[in-house]
Amino acid sequence: MSEIILQKEELKSLVVGKLIESKVSEGHAKVVADILVHADLRGVSSHGVLRTEHYVKRLSKGGMNPKPDFKVEKKGSSAVLFDGDDGLGHVVTKEAVGEAIKLSKENGIGIVGIVKSSHCGALSYYAEQAAEQDTISMIMTHTDSAVVPFGGAEAFFGTNPIAYGFPASQRKPIILDMATSNVALGKVLHARETGSEIPDNWGVDENGKPVTDPNLVKHLLPVSGPKGYGLAMVVDILTGVLTGSAFGPGISKMYGDYNQYRKLSHTIVTIDPGLFIDKNEFLKNIDRMIDELHDIKPAEGFSSVMVPGEPEQRKEEARKKEGIPIPQSIYEYLKSS
Repeated sequence: MSEIILQKEELKSLVVGKLIESKVSEGHAKVVADILVHADLRGVSSHGVLRTEHYVKRLSKGGMNPKPDFKVEKKGSSAVLFDGDDGLGHVVTKEAVGEAIKLSKENGIGIVGIVKSSHCGALSYYAEQAAEQDTISMIMTHTDSAVVPFGGAEAFFGTNPIAYGFPASQRKPIILDMATSNVALGKVLHARETGSEIPDNWGVDENGKPVTDPNLVKHLLPVSGPKGYGLAMVVDILTGVLTGSAFGPGISKMYGDYNQYRKLSHTIVTIDPGLFIDKNEFLKNIDRMIDELHDIKPAEGFSSVMVPGEPEQRKEEARKKEGIPIPQSIYEYLKSS
């Protein structure tokens, strides 16, 4: 499938335009565009601008609130419940991360439970948001049922991603952003869009058999079998169950019921790195850890050892200079009126 190369600002402008057509405020549209392009810059196209069409469809059908009224309810000195009023999850989550950062700067640690949200995109964005404020973060979200539990032949939990961010002194932050499935569902969708084959450990068909054709994928597989299954359960408990939201198969489908609010939940935990030791000592030790990992002799076939998030950071640096490849079909949609 043919691709077109765009610079990040042009791509953001196209996304903003499509969202404004759907009655989203310019400010909120810019936040969503920034987060979608962040994913494409890092090579995580599954969470990039290809999602715009889905958000526009859900907005047009009444399944997201284009003009939400956020509410913040204190639940203790270090905790708040953030009501996203069924708005775009990207805006909801960015605002809630800001609340969590304030709590951790005041109290050493902050936790924010988010309710009445929608799909919030790449969690790495929010981990970077916290790291820019010299704040450690753990961010997670439940998603609709798509992954078979270990030993099962039908889905129960979602891909239920989790991200961790650790700021450094001179180095770029360590950002671990991972689905608890072998891959995010968006990567299967991207393979469908580009007509690519997928590895046979990504998903299974309706009979529970592994497939390489993305169009045959019915359910995804958990990462590392029982370990990914266990992590998915942890995420669903700390988001849906903890906040009184839905969990497992009770979560509304992303691709279905477009006229209904999804009521998703996310949980954010932030920690001041100076909670137990001097903050600068922590930041310098993260630098030291990164440097010591870089100094490890690489295995055959590898040029170096990298830390989580580093491959994406390198790709981002390159794409900021060279541009971002976008499938022609996505470009045509973004240009359409």
